[in-house]
Amino acid sequence: MRPLKEKVSITLDNDIVQKIKNMAEADDRSFSQYINMALKEHIQSKEIITSDEKEEE
Repeated sequence: MRPLKEKVSITLDNDIVQKIKNMAEADDRSFSQYINMALKEHIQSKEIITSDEKEEE
């Protein structure tokens, strides 16, 4: 079963939209798929940094 998705509306700078569209097309993904993937990667990287910082304490 596919994960549940929620429709959201955000405002982005025009230059960012164009860059994401270009990157999505180069990766053969839709704009939404590419943003979702990029956000997941960003969140995972932040979670790794946060857990590493906790381990150092």
